[in-house]
Amino acid sequence: MQHRRHFLHTAASAAALAAFAPLHALAQGVDQVKIYYGFPPGSSGDSVARRVGEKLAGTAYCKTAAVVDNKPGAGGRIALEALKSAPADGSVLALAPVSAMSVYPHIYAKLSYDPKDFATVSIGAVMHHGLAVGPAVPPTVKSLKDFLAWAKANPDQASYGSPGAGSMPHLLGALLGIRSKVELKHVPYRGTVPGITDLVGGQIASTMNPSGDYLAYVKAGKLRVLATSGPIRSPYYPDVPTFAEQGFPDLVVEEWFGFYAPAKTPPATLALANAAITAALKDKVVLDSLALVGLIARGSTQEDMAKSQKAEFERWGPLVKQIGFSAES
Repeated sequence: MQHRRHFLHTAASAAALAAFAPLHALAQGVDQVKIYYGFPPGSSGDSVARRVGEKLAGTAYCKTAAVVDNKPGAGGRIALEALKSAPADGSVLALAPVSAMSVYPHIYAKLSYDPKDFATVSIGAVMHHGLAVGPAVPPTVKSLKDFLAWAKANPDQASYGSPGAGSMPHLLGALLGIRSKVELKHVPYRGTVPGITDLVGGQIASTMNPSGDYLAYVKAGKLRVLATSGPIRSPYYPDVPTFAEQGFPDLVVEEWFGFYAPAKTPPATLALANAAITAALKDKVVLDSLALVGLIARGSTQEDMAKSQKAEFERWGPLVKQIGFSAES
């Protein structure tokens, strides 16, 4: 009986300690993490997955550097479809733009996943989008106002490219046309590189893309960025006014890339992943690498990421209706 009382007392003490122990102390790390990314290697978000993934090695979350598995296509949806059915043990994450969770549900009647299929882990980096013009537009066009006046006077040439139909840049360009009452023809591309190539070559008047993707071309004098989408000016284009500064306040967008896990991943494992990722995003090597592609490193709590996603979802529902775009249109 005495042994039994001692056993019960010991078990109760252990249970009490476990109740007060931090979640991450109870979690098991993984040997290696695979990060799905739904766009090609070399794109700006790919840098986030790779630079952060390298820094996961030797953390409580992961023993070795992460492996990035690019699954391009369908605007990033293929990677999220793969994550939905992946093991919920912390060994698989995905990096995705917030638009995949906040905009796609409004434009795809038959989306192959639901945002509830995933758990938020941490925001990774923030990007601003920008409108750029190339040699097809006269050099006298130096501001957004100039461009809209030129587009109105030259309707046959008034076009803008985007990384794809339904992407955030596509919707920003459509909103710009609606708010300015200037018809801008949308030309969807498969990613940013083909559109910028045509822009530099003079085959298209303008493009709306993540502004970091223009950096090398602007430095070479081949493109001019006329507006950026952040709430304040981009640190990479301090002389370029925002859309809001130029009279379009609802074109303020900071789109972020975020890390997601399968929904049933244990909370303790998610806490370990969050700690490792947010630490990596403070590393100078990561900060400098992301700056090269025009991204601003920014970690977050799981809760703040979820709140931001929800706010974006609620914001874009009515805007998508105004634009009148759906995947079937």
